[in-house]
Amino acid sequence: MMKRVRTAALAFLAATTIGWAASAISARSADASVPILLYHRFHPSVSKWATVTTPAFEAQLCWLAEHHYKVAPLASVVAALRGGAPLDPMTVVITADDGRRSQYTEMFPIVRRFQVPVTLFVYTHAIGHEPDALTWDEIAEMAQSGLVDVQSHTVSHPHFDRERARRRPADYEFFVAAELAQSKKTIEERLNRPVEFLAWPYGVFNLDLERAAVEAGYSAAFVVGGRPARAGGDLFDLPRIVVSDADRGDKFERLLPLGGGGAPVASNEPLASCAAHGAAPASS
Repeated sequence: MMKRVRTAALAFLAATTIGWAASAISARSADASVPILLYHRFHPSVSKWATVTTPAFEAQLCWLAEHHYKVAPLASVVAALRGGAPLDPMTVVITADDGRRSQYTEMFPIVRRFQVPVTLFVYTHAIGHEPDALTWDEIAEMAQSGLVDVQSHTVSHPHFDRERARRRPADYEFFVAAELAQSKKTIEERLNRPVEFLAWPYGVFNLDLERAAVEAGYSAAFVVGGRPARAGGDLFDLPRIVVSDADRGDKFERLLPLGGGGAPVASNEPLASCAAHGAAPASS
């Protein structure tokens, strides 16, 4: 069954790769940008919005490998965006939100096999408590691999616009400050590593929230924007592109409107071929 699912996923990518590759090549320009991909859940066979099948994720990494893309650590890309350094147009970033257990059971084995860096944004209240959430032991194992960086997605994943509407101003300010500071503190204490990035729950962002994030000690934050992150933009409003298996037009081959040029940011070497990982590569 898994073999048939994988074959179907690879066949789909093979049929659509040419258009994506042409788009990526034509987008090379002096306007530095990097697509930051956003995943949520993974499943061996179930495909729906915010859930990517395991064979599809493997096929996506295969495609990136075969076409010489570099998967860069999020921190190195943020540093380049902050400093105005040039970005390699063949660079992408992989992130995953919410701290769902499939990120350990389905995503992590593939990440480890392909040796690509990933950033997890977790909301701490869920960890070890919600049935579908990671445990701290699982998070620590992934972090210790050197491939997985863990950053904040607040404490309880609130919708800040709704919270502002139902709370008094002073209460709301206290609530925001606690959500941002406590999640950062918890992750740092659990993993003994610094936390400097924040993913805004539901993509809700405004300048008041940015000020609160700065006061809490964050240096950058991320929304859902459907476009690449570009140098010169607000570092607390950096967009990410949702990757989903749902039939809603967000096909993987159309998710990388790459731009940029010049020297690459620090990243892993071009990945080995898919054949080395026991998977047939998507053809171009």
